[in-house]
Amino acid sequence: MDEYDGRQYVGIDLHRRRSVIVRMTSDGRRVGPPVRIDNDPFDLAEQVASWGESPEVVLEATYGWYWAADVLVEAGATVHLAHPLGVKGFAYRRVKNDERDAADLADVLRMGRLPEAWIAPPQVRGRSAIAASWSRCARGSRRRSMRY
Repeated sequence: MDEYDGRQYVGIDLHRRRSVIVRMTSDGRRVGPPVRIDNDPFDLAEQVASWGESPEVVLEATYGWYWAADVLVEAGATVHLAHPLGVKGFAYRRVKNDERDAADLADVLRMGRLPEAWIAPPQVRGRSAIAASWSRCARGSRRRSMRY
Protein backbone atom coordinates (compact mmCIF):
# COMPACT_ATOMS: atom_id res chain seq x y z
CA MET A 1 0.00 0.00 0.00
CA ASP A 2 2.59 2.58 -1.09
CA GLU A 3 0.19 4.60 -3.22
CA TYR A 4 -2.04 6.58 -0.88
CA ASP A 5 -3.15 10.12 -1.63
CA GLY A 6 -5.11 10.93 1.54
CA ARG A 7 -3.87 12.68 4.68
CA GLN A 8 -0.81 10.97 6.16
CA TYR A 9 0.30 10.89 9.77
CA VAL A 10 4.02 10.35 10.14
CA GLY A 11 5.90 9.34 13.28
CA ILE A 12 9.67 9.83 13.41
CA ASP A 13 11.77 8.20 16.10
CA LEU A 14 14.76 10.54 15.95
CA HIS A 15 18.19 9.53 17.23
CA ARG A 16 21.64 11.09 16.91
CA ARG A 17 22.74 9.21 13.79
CA ARG A 18 19.68 7.45 12.37
CA SER A 19 15.92 7.73 12.45
CA VAL A 20 12.96 5.45 11.84
CA ILE A 21 9.91 6.74 9.98
CA VAL A 22 6.43 5.18 10.02
CA ARG A 23 3.52 6.55 7.95
CA MET A 24 -0.17 5.93 8.65
CA THR A 25 -3.52 6.68 7.08
CA SER A 26 -6.29 8.48 8.95
CA ASP A 27 -7.86 5.12 9.84
CA GLY A 28 -4.63 3.70 11.32
CA ARG A 29 -3.32 1.54 8.48
CA ARG A 30 0.37 1.75 7.68
CA VAL A 31 1.49 3.26 4.40
CA GLY A 32 4.47 1.28 3.12
CA PRO A 33 7.18 -0.30 5.24
CA PRO A 34 9.02 1.55 8.02
CA VAL A 35 11.94 3.55 6.64
CA ARG A 36 15.34 3.90 8.30
CA ILE A 37 17.42 6.90 7.26
CA ASP A 38 20.69 8.48 8.27
CA ASN A 39 20.11 11.83 9.92
CA ASP A 40 20.86 14.03 6.96
CA PRO A 41 18.71 17.00 5.93
CA PHE A 42 18.78 15.92 2.27
CA ASP A 43 17.66 12.36 3.08
CA LEU A 44 14.82 13.66 5.25
CA ALA A 45 13.72 16.20 2.63
CA GLU A 46 13.71 13.43 0.02
CA GLN A 47 11.43 11.34 2.24
CA VAL A 48 9.06 14.25 2.90
CA ALA A 49 8.65 14.77 -0.84
CA SER A 50 7.09 11.29 -1.11
CA TRP A 51 4.50 11.87 1.65
CA GLY A 52 2.00 13.89 -0.35
CA GLU A 53 0.65 17.31 0.39
CA SER A 54 1.07 18.73 3.93
CA PRO A 55 1.53 15.56 6.01
CA GLU A 56 1.12 15.72 9.80
CA VAL A 57 4.50 14.78 11.31
CA VAL A 58 5.38 14.14 14.94
CA LEU A 59 8.87 14.12 16.49
CA GLU A 60 9.80 13.38 20.05
CA ALA A 61 11.45 16.32 21.83
CA THR A 62 14.87 14.71 22.11
CA TYR A 63 18.38 16.10 21.74
CA GLY A 64 18.85 17.70 18.33
CA TRP A 65 15.26 17.83 17.05
CA TYR A 66 15.61 21.42 15.76
CA TRP A 67 17.24 20.56 12.44
CA ALA A 68 14.60 17.94 11.61
CA ALA A 69 11.71 20.27 12.49
CA ASP A 70 13.20 23.00 10.30
CA VAL A 71 13.64 20.63 7.33
CA LEU A 72 10.09 19.29 7.72
CA VAL A 73 8.50 22.75 7.91
CA GLU A 74 10.51 23.92 4.91
CA ALA A 75 9.26 20.88 2.97
CA GLY A 76 5.63 21.73 3.72
CA ALA A 77 4.84 19.37 6.60
CA THR A 78 2.85 20.31 9.68
CA VAL A 79 5.20 19.49 12.54
CA HIS A 80 4.16 18.47 16.05
CA LEU A 81 6.59 17.99 18.92
CA ALA A 82 5.71 15.23 21.39
CA HIS A 83 6.33 16.21 25.00
CA PRO A 84 8.83 13.73 26.52
CA LEU A 85 6.92 13.36 29.79
CA GLY A 86 3.65 12.84 27.94
CA VAL A 87 4.96 9.88 25.97
CA LYS A 88 6.88 8.45 28.90
CA GLY A 89 4.38 5.58 29.01
CA PHE A 90 6.03 4.12 25.90
CA ALA A 91 8.82 2.89 28.19
CA TYR A 92 6.41 0.55 29.99
CA ARG A 93 5.44 -1.42 26.88
CA ARG A 94 6.43 -5.03 26.50
CA VAL A 95 7.77 -4.57 22.98
CA LYS A 96 10.21 -1.68 22.74
CA ASN A 97 11.93 -0.78 19.49
CA ASP A 98 12.37 2.22 17.22
CA GLU A 99 9.76 1.09 14.71
CA ARG A 100 7.16 0.67 17.44
CA ASP A 101 8.03 4.06 18.95
CA ALA A 102 7.57 5.80 15.57
CA ALA A 103 4.29 3.94 14.95
CA ASP A 104 2.95 4.85 18.40
CA LEU A 105 3.85 8.52 17.88
CA ALA A 106 1.99 8.57 14.55
CA ASP A 107 -0.97 6.73 16.08
CA VAL A 108 -1.30 9.11 19.05
CA LEU A 109 -1.12 12.09 16.66
CA ARG A 110 -3.73 10.51 14.39
CA MET A 111 -6.13 10.02 17.30
CA GLY A 112 -5.66 13.61 18.51
CA ARG A 113 -4.20 12.53 21.86
CA LEU A 114 -0.64 13.79 21.43
CA PRO A 115 0.81 15.69 24.42
CA GLU A 116 2.55 18.52 22.57
CA ALA A 117 5.55 20.63 23.46
CA TRP A 118 6.09 24.14 22.12
CA ILE A 119 8.21 24.51 19.00
CA ALA A 120 10.15 27.72 19.46
CA PRO A 121 10.83 29.78 16.34
CA PRO A 122 14.49 29.78 15.19
CA GLN A 123 15.07 33.33 16.53
CA VAL A 124 13.93 32.33 20.01
CA ARG A 125 15.98 29.13 19.90
CA GLY A 126 19.10 31.20 19.22
CA ARG A 127 18.42 33.45 22.19
CA SER A 128 17.71 30.54 24.51
CA ALA A 129 20.95 28.82 23.42
CA ILE A 130 22.88 31.99 24.30
CA ALA A 131 21.13 32.22 27.66
CA ALA A 132 21.88 28.56 28.38
CA SER A 133 25.58 29.00 27.56
CA TRP A 134 25.77 32.09 29.80
CA SER A 135 24.14 30.09 32.57
CA ARG A 136 26.67 27.27 32.17
CA CYS A 137 29.55 29.77 32.25
CA ALA A 138 28.17 31.44 35.39
CA ARG A 139 27.72 28.07 37.10
CA GLY A 140 31.27 27.07 36.21
CA SER A 141 32.77 30.32 37.48
CA ARG A 142 30.88 29.99 40.78
CA ARG A 143 32.22 26.46 41.21
CA ARG A 144 35.76 27.61 40.50
CA SER A 145 35.51 30.54 42.92
CA MET A 146 34.20 28.25 45.68
CA ARG A 147 37.22 25.96 45.36
CA TYR A 148 39.72 28.62 46.42
